[in-house]
Amino acid sequence: MARTLESAGIPYAVAGGNAVAAWVSTVDEAAVRNTRDVDVLVRREDLPRIIDALEGAGFVYRHVARMDVFLDAPDGSARDAVHLVFAGEMVNANESAPNPDLSDSEEGDRFRVLSLGALVAIKLTAFRDKDRTHLRDVLEIGLIDSSWLDRLSPELGKRLKALIDDPNG
Repeated sequence: MARTLESAGIPYAVAGGNAVAAWVSTVDEAAVRNTRDVDVLVRREDLPRIIDALEGAGFVYRHVARMDVFLDAPDGSARDAVHLVFAGEMVNANESAPNPDLSDSEEGDRFRVLSLGALVAIKLTAFRDKDRTHLRDVLEIGLIDSSWLDRLSPELGKRLKALIDDPNG
């Protein structure tokens, strides 16, 4: 998928669990948690080009449950799909901040990935159980710590502090 987008000249950054795994692997390969789906941050205006490129590579485009996804096969599962996340947009109306811009990303070993700061902000903004698990992973290996509290908005700082104070809570 990443090579296909790169070949088509479409900007992207891997986000979500695979971005967490990429960052965790820089410190402790054994601490990497597997995830079935791939979240990819893109620009909405690139969607027609993304559809052309990924369908040309054999993926199957679907818009399901307010998500744009690419399946490995027509009968594929959205749980195993590539999920598009749109830069600069709010995922849910109740969230405090939109997704970051693609400029807040960097080259990883195998693909372009969100910067650690942008990834932490997304995870703290969504703050679902799986997001808290991912944040605990990066806290546990020391990628982030209490020094990050001053980098964040008060709301996100409060969420991070709660995880630092009580990782299992």
